[in-house]
Amino acid sequence: KKSFSSGLTAMEKKLAEYKCNTNEAIQLKLVRFPEDLEDDNTTFNPEYSHQVFGDDEVAFGYKGLKILLYYIAGNLSTLFRIEYKSKVNEKFDCVEADDVESKIREIIPPGFCTNTDDFVSLLEKEVNFKPFGMLLHTYSVHNEEAGEDITYQIYKADMTCPGFREYHERLQTFLMWFIETASFIDVDDERWNYFLVFEKYNKDGATLFATVGYMTVYNYYVYPDKTRPRVSQMLILPPFQGEGHGAQLLETVHRYYMSSPTVLDIT
Repeated sequence: KKSFSSGLTAMEKKLAEYKCNTNEAIQLKLVRFPEDLEDDNTTFNPEYSHQVFGDDEVAFGYKGLKILLYYIAGNLSTLFRIEYKSKVNEKFDCVEADDVESKIREIIPPGFCTNTDDFVSLLEKEVNFKPFGMLLHTYSVHNEEAGEDITYQIYKADMTCPGFREYHERLQTFLMWFIETASFIDVDDERWNYFLVFEKYNKDGATLFATVGYMTVYNYYVYPDKTRPRVSQMLILPPFQGEGHGAQLLETVHRYYMSSPTVLDIT
């Protein structure tokens, strides 16, 4: 009996080595240049992963697990790959590694790349990406690092904009990692409005656009002939947080609605 119990703890120790914190394992990137792929400074991690991986935020069955979710900065074309040093095998009785891939596939739309070469070739086409919808506001923020002013623009989009539906599917996956109780919305409900923030940047002499963040607003009906827009979810992506974009977005959305005679108030 004694030897059995000590054997169990050895087993438990061994199994514990195959537990990975999913907030650390998931590596996100917004890629502008091919060299960003190798640059750890462009990597950021989720604040939450419990909505995908459970309350413990643990994936079992791997050593050195990396879940790579890289997005092209503008249109958010996605590279999804899983890497690990080792994986549990049948030597461990009745123990199976978590199916990490299917958990991620549940939240990211199909059509992603699985290898870097495909992703880099998509990156070359990024010069064709333009923001969706109607330009509402342009502003600039002085960037110490770059030593220059960077220009940002806020657009209002809807599902009639070509390509926006697919883009929004990729964009909303970020909610899962950064909003505690995120949910995906019913995009076929026409009462949703979408407001998007983009940064203008230069690449080989061309002007490109990078996704900074967005807000969804739902238009509630107020009897007899008014609406009450309600801010639903709002996210500024981590590389841009702390620069005042949230305030710019909120003020722009407020101005947009207050100029409409049918809007009663905004909640």
